[in-house]
Amino acid sequence: MLPPGTLRRPLAAAARLARARARPQVFASLATGPRQNNSIFYEIRTYDIKPSKMKEFVEMVNKYVHLRTAHSELVGFWSAELGAMNKVVHVWKYDNFAHRTAVRHALANDKDWQGKFISPALPLIEKQHNEVAYLVPWCQLGKPPKEGGVYEWVTFQMKPGGPALWGEAFRAAINAHVNTGYTKLIGVFHTEYGLLNTGSAKDHPTTYLPGELFLLTARHLTVHVIWWNESPDHRAAGRHSAHEDARVVAAGKR
Repeated sequence: MLPPGTLRRPLAAAARLARARARPQVFASLATGPRQNNSIFYEIRTYDIKPSKMKEFVEMVNKYVHLRTAHSELVGFWSAELGAMNKVVHVWKYDNFAHRTAVRHALANDKDWQGKFISPALPLIEKQHNEVAYLVPWCQLGKPPKEGGVYEWVTFQMKPGGPALWGEAFRAAINAHVNTGYTKLIGVFHTEYGLLNTGSAKDHPTTYLPGELFLLTARHLTVHVIWWNESPDHRAAGRHSAHEDARVVAAGKR
């Protein structure tokens, strides 16, 4: 069985822009290798917002996110509703690391973005971190069937070895939930750089890329699964029903 995760709601303007700018669905290879056979990756950025400033931050994002999406594709921008407090998560798609570097350089020189959003937003943020993740080889990037709803973000700590080691069993568990029909799978991502486990940073080797620093660990691999549900109640009813579904139970025992 898949454990419950964090329920998140999409920020209104960000959700509209993501749909408006969305490209055709990205199909990953069906191989069981460590990742898909292309250079596309996703940057997952998580911000902890000062409790008294959450409303202000969300309003700023809705007002100015179009300045950011002018530079690269937004997959989603969410604020946490359950399971976490005063937290926002946004996911950006890049063709490769050179593309990300070019985008970051352009953003640093975008006076509107820096002046209207970054400068006033930074004092509202308590902490931030990012992760570089790839779609697992057997997953395609999905889209919600309609506007609204809630998203569930579930995070797993996997044994080292990547999808080639645990991919088939995990895929069976994911597909069992998909086949029940109560929820929509948006994506399954495995992290390559970033906060990969809960151990101490001093125990981890570091990997340097030109102009940037990433934290890399081999002890555990982090996998994020994003689900879409029509509502929290619809999700709860579906989970309760899935607990008695033979397909889900069998997949959980693999």
